[in-house]
Amino acid sequence: MKFSKRMDRFGDEVFAALNVKKVELEAKGRTIYNLSIGTPDFETPEHIRRAVADAAMDSRNWKYSLRDIPELLDAVCKYYKTRFGVTVTPDEVASCNGSQEGMGHIGMVLCDEGDTVLLPTPCYPVFIAGAKMAGAEPWYYPMSKENGFLPNVADIPDDVAKKAKYMIVSLPANPVGSVGTPELYEEIVAFAKKYDILIIHDNAYSDIIFDGVQGNSFFNTPGALDVGVEFFSLSKSFNVTGGRISFLVGRSDVVGAFRKLRSQIDFGMFLPLQYAAIAALSGPLDTVKEQNKMYEERRDALCGGLRAIGWDVPDSKGSMFVWAPLPSGYTDSMAFCMKLVEECGVLCTPGASFGPAGEGYVRFALTLPPEKINLAIEAIKQGEILK
Repeated sequence: MKFSKRMDRFGDEVFAALNVKKVELEAKGRTIYNLSIGTPDFETPEHIRRAVADAAMDSRNWKYSLRDIPELLDAVCKYYKTRFGVTVTPDEVASCNGSQEGMGHIGMVLCDEGDTVLLPTPCYPVFIAGAKMAGAEPWYYPMSKENGFLPNVADIPDDVAKKAKYMIVSLPANPVGSVGTPELYEEIVAFAKKYDILIIHDNAYSDIIFDGVQGNSFFNTPGALDVGVEFFSLSKSFNVTGGRISFLVGRSDVVGAFRKLRSQIDFGMFLPLQYAAIAALSGPLDTVKEQNKMYEERRDALCGGLRAIGWDVPDSKGSMFVWAPLPSGYTDSMAFCMKLVEECGVLCTPGASFGPAGEGYVRFALTLPPEKINLAIEAIKQGEILK
């Protein structure tokens, strides 16, 4: 069978390769401290689980939904007003099966073959995959250590900006853990207006920000609704990653086009999941705030613990990830990850999988409690990998 040339645009899926190694070592009786994939280990709140269960018992909810029900759109709008102080209307909201799927498809809405798009590097891999599926040409703007792992629109050449269709901004950033400022967002909005570029803001981690900083929406910035859309996810805040519940929010023309594309390949979000989303958005947010504190404790345990044993890893400022430079003497992040799990039983993700500027780093996910993180650090200390 000869597959399409489109498939040549994609490399091997690194998370699958890491999982194979994890399963192999566990089958040998090894203890593995899995800090690779960012799926929360916290419990999904009971009122959300109850909403799914109750809705699933109604046989009417097992039909195609074909749309986002009005109650769901209303819940998103009310949440944006309450949580972010931002007014959006139902025509500015569309659901998708997780932000990853949304990011994978939105390039097809916006781009023709050969169009230029601006992507951060390092970045979450689906940003790249989505551009390639659309046939677009990525132009990578660096998220460098020297600039605090933040975008600097002033460094994007004028000729590149003039032909760019969209720019993805992901803050708090996966994988680098940086957090934007109001001043930075104002620069991005002004840049988008100057060059007529659509900003696609990935807002998956607005509830996981550390050191007393308040997470917000892109639309807290004046003029942002004129130039942008935002993927807003329930996955990490409410621990519903397997439910794949996310929304595209923002400019109604872009949201409408996105909804049109999705109608060609999907019959709408499963109704019990829509009711789960309503319960999450309308219910108490105590667990969201408590989780943020626990993520910060994990951040402190991991970064502080690694520094204590001689690995100079800076504190993450937000997201559920830590971006760690390779220890002295190592240059290949994939080879280092394999060595780390084989020798110490600690699994993380190679920086090379996050785009051109990712090599030289690894990403840790804060998916274990502090006591287990301490055990992982002790395993690294007892090994030879830092010696």
